[in-house]
Amino acid sequence: MRIISGKYRGRTINPPRNLRARPTTDFAKENLFNVLVNLVDFEEIDVLDLFSGTGSISYEFASRGARSVTSVEVNSVHHNFIRQTARELKFENFYAVKANAFLYLKSCTKKFDLIFSDAPYDLEGSAEIISLVFEHDLLADDGIFIFEHSKDQDFSEHPKFWQLRSYGSVQFSFFKK
Repeated sequence: MRIISGKYRGRTINPPRNLRARPTTDFAKENLFNVLVNLVDFEEIDVLDLFSGTGSISYEFASRGARSVTSVEVNSVHHNFIRQTARELKFENFYAVKANAFLYLKSCTKKFDLIFSDAPYDLEGSAEIISLVFEHDLLADDGIFIFEHSKDQDFSEHPKFWQLRSYGSVQFSFFKK
C-alpha cells in the first residue's frame, strides 16, 4: 500500500500480516482522489474516515494537508497500527479513534467537510451508516459523504445521493447535504 500524493507521495506503508483489513486498491484510491482534487481544497477540510482498516485513506488525506483527519477503527490491532503510522509520519491534527463506527456517529457532535466510509462489504447493516450521517447532521454545508461498497448495492434512489464512481469491483457512492 502506498501514499499516492502530497507530502508523503510514494511512501510505502507495510501493515503487519495480522491486519485483516481489505484496503481500498491503489487503483480505486488514485481515481477517487483524482475526482476529489476537483471538488475540495484539501487544506480546508476536516475529514472523518470510518472503518479505517489500515488507515490508507486517512494517510492520503493527511499527506495532502487536510486541516484534520479523524480515523475511526474498532479493531485494536488496526487502531494501534494507524496510531503508530500517523505518529511515525508526524501527521498533525490526526486523531486515531478506537470505536465502533455506528456508535461513534450516534455520539459525535462535530461536523465534517468530508466523510468517507469503507465498511466491510459483507457487514450486515453497513448501509445504516448513510442514515446515521444525515440523521445526526454530521456533514458540513457543502460537505461530501463517500460510501465505498460492492457492485451489489445501489443507493441512487437515496434523497441525498449525488453520483456514483465505479473502479473495477469498487463502487463509491457520493452523497451531499
